[in-house]
Amino acid sequence: MTVSENFVADNGVSGSGVSGNGASENGQASFAELGLSESRVELLTALGFSQPTEIQVRSIPHLLAGKDVLGLAQTGTGKTAAFAL
Repeated sequence: MTVSENFVADNGVSGSGVSGNGASENGQASFAELGLSESRVELLTALGFSQPTEIQVRSIPHLLAGKDVLGLAQTGTGKTAAFAL
């Protein structure tokens, strides 16, 4: 068993992790819908980021609320960006 599998087993974490993904009705969320400021959304758009990744959708609202978040996702999915935003 991997370290993350052990953590999940030991702590009763569901496979999807954080509940409530913040997605809009069509299943797609925008950075604005996640609660980021207008200036951050404009900067992300200018940098070419149009849609948040799944880990960002699931974590950003909780991070903005000041909650601790444990996110497990493949390398390159935007975990560090979610934390930085």
